[in-house]
Amino acid sequence: MPGATPPTMSQVIEAAVGPVPEGVSLPTPPSFGSAEEERRYRKEQLAAGFRLFGKFGFSEGVAGHITVRDPEQPGAFWVNPFGMSFSQIRASDLILVDHEGKLLHGNRPVNRAAFVIHSEVHKARPDALAAAHSHSLHGKAFSSLGIPLDPITQDACAFFEDHGLYSDYQGVVSDAEEGRRIGAALGPYKAVILQNHGLLTVGRSVAEAVWWFITMERSCQAQLLAMAAGTPRLIDRDTALHTRSQVGGHFAGWFQAQPLWDQITASDPDLFG
Repeated sequence: MPGATPPTMSQVIEAAVGPVPEGVSLPTPPSFGSAEEERRYRKEQLAAGFRLFGKFGFSEGVAGHITVRDPEQPGAFWVNPFGMSFSQIRASDLILVDHEGKLLHGNRPVNRAAFVIHSEVHKARPDALAAAHSHSLHGKAFSSLGIPLDPITQDACAFFEDHGLYSDYQGVVSDAEEGRRIGAALGPYKAVILQNHGLLTVGRSVAEAVWWFITMERSCQAQLLAMAAGTPRLIDRDTALHTRSQVGGHFAGWFQAQPLWDQITASDPDLFG
């Protein structure tokens, strides 16, 4: 989180939780006994993320992709097969590709734009395990304005001074140089608005990247509605930064995704296949 030291996981929990029954604690990100165990978890999280994108209506034909690094090969990432519905993707369908474009696992093609964008984003941000992008309705509508999100709601404050703007749209992304420019526009932030294109978010887990995408899409919708109704009143900078420290950290992003994960894994158990 640029410009500030993010609160620790324990600080976030302490600030957010009220009375707790004795012996009960909030869930925290898991740890793993082996790379294979962690790989399975990341792939299952990725499949769940696609199912959520499908549920939220973020699909637009074959556009859109979410990626996560492989735990043993940080120069490679898992991604959705090109042309497969978000709502049908299973963990076993995922494709492993390295940053040079070599397919390491899987028997279906990869969207070239997915490879070009995500390989460069992962190179630019070694701290980010996952990245999410789609042509969601309100994200692409808002992106056409060529402006950043304003701090007009508590939820939008998660992105206050923590998202970039890439304004050099040149058609479908097909070359590494444009991918590098997108990575540069993302900078140290959790998200970037791709003008005339849509949103892209990153996180230290699939859950975090997916949550930032969902809540950023909703924040774009909220600002579009507010601007259509009148002139929104902005939250002052100090309050916006304080709110970001409360709702915009890595653990907050991971934790806020958990109800959605519980919902989608219960409704779509075949995603584990």
